[in-house]
Amino acid sequence: MSDFATLQDVIDLFRPLTADETAKVEKLLPLVSDALRVKAKAVNKDLDQMIIDDPNLASVATMVTVSIVGRVLRQDTEGEPLSQFSQSAMGYSFSGTPIMAGGGVSAAILKNDLKALGLRCQTYGALEIYGND
Repeated sequence: MSDFATLQDVIDLFRPLTADETAKVEKLLPLVSDALRVKAKAVNKDLDQMIIDDPNLASVATMVTVSIVGRVLRQDTEGEPLSQFSQSAMGYSFSGTPIMAGGGVSAAILKNDLKALGLRCQTYGALEIYGND
């Protein structure tokens, strides 16, 4: 099993990388690919077989992998990883909204990524709360 994207894909589709980022991306690519495989297995699908059956899905998997790696790279690892924060004076108060709660690869995989790969579908149904009288 190979990775769904390469270092060159990240450079071409995301942006040029620094030396530190290049080393990080080389470590992230297999982790993201394996995480997507695990997400697929959770819904009883084999992502590698899906790609074999539909070769167009390979480019979608590459796009999704690059997006996830890009989100992980954008996480601030120095200081507080907040997307917004506010402060007050006198009675000092501080509040902040984290960029990604929990951080890491798992938090970077969004529902839209899974939907693009066909691993998340719309469901319908209703819950009968009063029983079947």
